[in-house]
Amino acid sequence: MAARLCAQHLPTAWLCRRAVQGQGRHYRAALCAELKHPLVIEEVASRPIGPHEVRVDVHFCGVNFADILVCRGQYQEKPPVPFIPGMEFSGVVLETGTDVSTVKKGDRVMGVSNFNAMAEECITEQKTLWRIPENVSLQDAAVLPISYGTALLALDHRAHTQPGETVLVTAAAGATGLAVIDVARNVLQAKVIAATGSDEKCRLAMQRGAQFSVNYSQGSLKDAVKKLVGSGGVNVAIDMVGGDVFLESLRSLAWEGRIVVLGFAGGNIASLPSNLLLLKNISAMGLFWGRYQHQDFALFSTSLSSTLQYCQQGLIHPYTGAVFKLDKVNDAFLQVMQRKTTGKVLLSLK
Repeated sequence: MAARLCAQHLPTAWLCRRAVQGQGRHYRAALCAELKHPLVIEEVASRPIGPHEVRVDVHFCGVNFADILVCRGQYQEKPPVPFIPGMEFSGVVLETGTDVSTVKKGDRVMGVSNFNAMAEECITEQKTLWRIPENVSLQDAAVLPISYGTALLALDHRAHTQPGETVLVTAAAGATGLAVIDVARNVLQAKVIAATGSDEKCRLAMQRGAQFSVNYSQGSLKDAVKKLVGSGGVNVAIDMVGGDVFLESLRSLAWEGRIVVLGFAGGNIASLPSNLLLLKNISAMGLFWGRYQHQDFALFSTSLSSTLQYCQQGLIHPYTGAVFKLDKVNDAFLQVMQRKTTGKVLLSLK
């Protein structure tokens, strides 16, 4: 007989292997049973919720590169196996704890979690849930937390992007890149140069609001940007590629320009030539979105509330590149790893 699954809420406890049929409710989940191996779909025993917790019927879950890294044991957080990945989701409240006052049964919610959302059911603290406005779909809401939360904090909180400034964004056809274009153009009223690795991705970035695009696989990014904006450079650069692309983005900055590092999709971490910071009074900074949840929750929460508000107002338009059923979670991971899909990849639990 398979061992009973101990469906405890992350991170205080992690799931064992399988629920025993007939012993209470159970639900399906994508389980990382062994690092660097494909995920398996298992049935998980439901557990009682705590006073401040909420049980959510998950409809959509975002698939992020961080999910892949944690399943390889290469992420900053290293939960003990077995565990359920998944950091963001949307769904409907099934049950609330005795001390929950922010949401009620039946509410449509968007949420963030510590790697336990790739399941038909998710338990999380009430403070990590946000009610979804009526005119925002569950699918769009699932795109918002990480991609748009990152874009808003990077552009507004870190770079202090002003109306009329020019923003250069690399990996612009990815989920976060497209969110940066959307927020920069439609919320902050900035101009956008989208930099990608193919003509097809450049076309998508332009369709999603960028005024200019550059295919950095065909030559110097710095030279291409200079042709577009002149020797003055761009005011803000948002880089997710690293390596030479980061260095060329840095060299494309104007006087008192700001560059924000979001990741290293290219696989190489460049050394920062500090003399370039001095010559143009440039600021170089990083953004680790998830850490704000623990270091400055008020800012973290406000940024996610803002994304829902902007979506409700029709200012931003989340873009989904592909949707996979839970059974196809490994195919979804492959799509993200190989960058076969532009925009956000989601799992559908319904």
